Amino acid sequence: MIILIHGLMLIIIGIWAMLTRKNLIRIIIGFAIVDTGINLVLVAIGYIKGKTAPIINDAVSTAQGAAAGMQAVDKVVDPVPSALVLTAIVIGLAVTALMLAYAIRMHKTGRSLNIDDFEEQKW
Repeated sequence: MIILIHGLMLIIIGIWAMLTRKNLIRIIIGFAIVDTGINLVLVAIGYIKGKTAPIINDAVSTAQGAAAGMQAVDKVVDPVPSALVLTAIVIGLAVTALMLAYAIRMHKTGRSLNIDDFEEQKW
């Protein structure tokens, strides 16, 4: 529950940073904060108290899984949210790198990182 609250707080802080700042780097940092918050929320939603990771070890052995059938499945957490978070981390990293490349290009052409200085590029 605490992780879910912290994730939601990070999303709110990141959205606030993106909407109130004029500097491109600060907007990109706000985006990264929102991305981290969303990942935390997904992990918090996928976690179930008292269950373990779906790995065959001492908590869930192969003999126990074969003998007990569905009882072993009841002891593990669904791995899909964790896989989605890993995918989201990779995609978020790529998008952040692309935004930073655009910010560098805009700084080279306009000699500024302030959004208000790029009025000719707005539609």
